[in-house]
Amino acid sequence: MATILQIETATQVCSVALSVDGQTTYLKEIAAQNIHASSLTLFIQDVMQRSGLDFNALDAVAVSKGPGSYTGLRIGVSTAKGLCFALDKSLIAVDTLKMMASGFIKQHAGYTGLVCPMIDARRMEVFTALYSVNLDCVLPVEAKIVDEQSYRHELHQDITFIGDGAMKCADILAHNHAHFNSDNFNSAGAMSQLAFDAFQLQRFEDLAYFEPFYLKDFMITQPKKKI
Repeated sequence: MATILQIETATQVCSVALSVDGQTTYLKEIAAQNIHASSLTLFIQDVMQRSGLDFNALDAVAVSKGPGSYTGLRIGVSTAKGLCFALDKSLIAVDTLKMMASGFIKQHAGYTGLVCPMIDARRMEVFTALYSVNLDCVLPVEAKIVDEQSYRHELHQDITFIGDGAMKCADILAHNHAHFNSDNFNSAGAMSQLAFDAFQLQRFEDLAYFEPFYLKDFMITQPKKKI
């Protein structure tokens, strides 16, 4: 039996879950700006208290590795690594976009199209990839500027676009085979099966060297000069 604590902080959603053998048993999450630093450890404590388990009962800690928000990922990964160091537990890293696609597929049994998770970057740019219903990668993870020609080759079949970057692209991607779902799939509960699969394969990260998958370098914006 594998009991795994799961952390997702790649977007504005702060999410913590506990799973047993790939099934989510407890979940706490909220979507709001700039709450990860103040809320993440409280959410972890709440989930563990409701489960009635001691932290030492965990078999591993899983974290959403990105791409996504630089600050959110840094907070999530540093918290996960800290727990693993303190408890002498293994760290599992789950691809954020694949996690989102997995969450959608689990909720939509019988869907036969492709799934395109999108995380809002800025302007018309998104972090994205394209997956089949078997979670095979059709198009690799990339930082993509979306325009009228995006996905035109793939839209010979149904594609459902999900995530906080999808809705801003709805007008520009309008097509008979393009569908948009605004539900939240940036949830720690959506990584349960992926984390369990990694646990069974003993696919663990090196605590000393693991870093989030930022995809793009962190950009520091210079403040405007006051006149």
